[in-house]
Amino acid sequence: MTQRPAGAGGGARPPATAGDRIRAALVSCFGLGYAPVASGTFGTLGGVALVWLLAQVAVPRFGWHFGVAAVVCAALVLLLGIALGGWAERYYGFKDPKPFVLDEVLGYLIAVFRWGEGVPGTKELVLAFFAFRLFDVVKPPPARRLEFLPKGVGIMLDDLVAGLYALALVWVVRDYLEWP
Repeated sequence: MTQRPAGAGGGARPPATAGDRIRAALVSCFGLGYAPVASGTFGTLGGVALVWLLAQVAVPRFGWHFGVAAVVCAALVLLLGIALGGWAERYYGFKDPKPFVLDEVLGYLIAVFRWGEGVPGTKELVLAFFAFRLFDVVKPPPARRLEFLPKGVGIMLDDLVAGLYALALVWVVRDYLEWP
């Protein structure tokens, strides 16, 4: 998506406060969103790291079901993204600013969801990554329309839909084609 000004205003941004720096770290997934190219792809790596933590720590150590853990994390990321979306648009001066990559984390968490037992394997995680990136770029209906909703809602919901499309593709490949 091209950067569009978030609204009226202009001029130099005031110096960042400590709160601004914390919010910027969160919305950029600790700096991944500042990648000079393909910030969405780099931001999705934050979702990959979170899924790895769920699969390697939360599921085995605490006995959590992977699907439940992924949905809980996705819900928390969604709420955080919606809450910080308006701030990010004001802070960066654009609608859906490039450094804001919580939406990519959300989309990837949705793309790897599973009902069954166990955790996704490497092939499934890679398939989910590329499927999510494809649908995030293509933005099939209604994703394209959702990104025009205001503030954090619009930022987050188009990637939620892209994650659902990716999940559908992963399910078909995994459960019906029996790969990976």
